This record gives sequence, C-alpha cells and structure tokens, in this order.
Amino acid sequence: MFSSLKASGANLFPGLAVAITIGFAASFLGEHYGAPTMLFALLLGMALRFLYENDQAVAGINFAGCEVLRTGVALLGLRIAIGDVMAVGIETLALLAVGIVSTIFVGMALSKFMGLKSRFGALTGGAVAICGASAALALSAVLPDGKNKEQNTIFAVIGVTSLSTIAMIIYPIISGSLAHSEEAAGLFLGGTIHDVAQVVGAGYSISEPAGDTATLVKLIRVAFLVPVVFVFAIAFRSQTTAGARPTIFPMFLVGFAACVALNSYVDIPAGVKDVFVSASRFMLVTAIAAIGLKSNLKELVNVGLKPVLLMVMETVWLAVIILVGMEMVL
Repeated sequence: MFSSLKASGANLFPGLAVAITIGFAASFLGEHYGAPTMLFALLLGMALRFLYENDQAVAGINFAGCEVLRTGVALLGLRIAIGDVMAVGIETLALLAVGIVSTIFVGMALSKFMGLKSRFGALTGGAVAICGASAALALSAVLPDGKNKEQNTIFAVIGVTSLSTIAMIIYPIISGSLAHSEEAAGLFLGGTIHDVAQVVGAGYSISEPAGDTATLVKLIRVAFLVPVVFVFAIAFRSQTTAGARPTIFPMFLVGFAACVALNSYVDIPAGVKDVFVSASRFMLVTAIAAIGLKSNLKELVNVGLKPVLLMVMETVWLAVIILVGMEMVL
C-alpha cells in the first residue's frame, strides 16, 4: 500500500508542483500590485500551457484542477456561520435569494436566445450571482464534461473577475449618487459585486460600517453555493452518459456544509481558522492556475462577443434587482 501511494505521489508531483509554483507567483503579484490574484494565476497558467503537453505533468495538473479545487471550495465553508446568516433578517435573505435565482435563470434564457448552450448561461449566471471566480470553479466541477468545458470555465473566470473589478470602482459612486445610508451601501455592494475581495475593497472605501455590512452580505451569498451546486448536480446530471454522471450530492459540497456547521457551533481558535481559510484561498488559486495550464488560448480568442454581452447583462440584471428590492425592504 505504501509503495502504491508513493508511486501515485511521484506521478502527481511534477504537474502539481507546476500549478503550486504558479499559485505562489500569482499570490505575490496580487499582493504587490493590487490586481486579482486569480486573474494572475489564470494568465500565468495560460502562458505556460506548453508544460501541459509534457506527459509527466498531465496527471498532477489534472489533480490540481479537480481534487485541489474541490478541497478549496469545501474549506470556504469556514468563512460562514449560520448565526451571521440569520442575523441579517428574512427580508434581506429573500432579496438575495431572488437576485441569485433570477440571475441564473436570466443567464440561461439569454444564453439560449443568443444561440449558446443553457449550461454556459447557468455557469456565468451562477458566477455573477454568487461569488465570482470561486462559484465558477465550484459550479464547473458538477457540470457535464465536454470539449468546451475548460474554455467556458476560463471565460467565466476572466469575465466575472474583470466585471467585479469594474464594479468595485463604479458601484460605490452609484451608491453615493443614490444617497444610500452606510447600511444600504453595504447591502448594495455585498449583494451585487462578484468577488469577495472586490466587495471588501468597495465597502471599506465608503466606511467601516459599510464595509462590515458588505462583507457579511457577500458571505451570505457564498452560503448559497451549497443549494445552487446541489441543484446544478441534479439538473445537469441527465446530460451526461450514465458512466460519467457526477454524484447527486458531491463530497466537496458535503465538506462545505460540514465546515459551515463546524464554524457555527465550535469555537475554533482564530489562528487555526485563518490557516485553513488561507489554505482554501491558495487551493483555489492553484486550481485556476491548473485550468489555465490546460486551456487553449486560440479557442478562447474565438469565443466572440455574445458571451461578453451575456455576462454584462447578467451583471446589470443583478444590480437592478438588488436596487429595486432595497427600495421595498429598507
């Protein structure tokens, strides 16, 4: 058994080492230049795609893009506590639920109208509605395999990260022009901006109370990842062959729910929790580096304008739904 594990580790090491190295480089660049770390990881991975053509690296890169990804998503649950979710009130929870569900369905409808596959609209809609690049990776993990799956995932990550950065700059201005209170500004920013990092940046650029509210609302959106991934696993299961069908309830989703429960009912030392949360973040960066390594830039260039318009319209839809809902809730 030990020799088998050793052989397996030796088989995975070259490719996994490449993905981890890119992850460290992307983290360094993100920290020192203030740009999204996941975008750096993706671009560096795409630039080094030739490494994926080496047979010795394939197994490790595939492992990073699948198993490391799922572990990272599971550990995201340590950022969420059930008590925090309930503290925002049923009206806010309902508003966020409507925004998330409607954005996914609008994405699917628009995707079909534009001649794209509904699963692509579901993927981009889920990424926009829930938590950006992390949601795109988690949702992609339960979608059926296909020749365009990696390409669609990469496009969703690039699109949602770019739009999130734009929103981080524009949305605080919109909130100010509407004379939002600090609580309302936090709700708007946390309920609409795609990635957690950009929500934090936009919220605290207004004030500390706005930043606290925005971060909490955003983490509640992250909590919606559990039911949405579960629904995706069921809804798209019939589109795969019987032998390739994903399980109805993926184990990484079970792990996510278990981490939420653990964080809610167990007093985890702050230092310990920070270690695992940081590990989760780095695992996702490593996974997106692996997806970049597996990508084909030529195919991505041929995507066209329609997917770009799709993600912009999904983003606008979510912002409008939250703004209209806020007028009714607050």
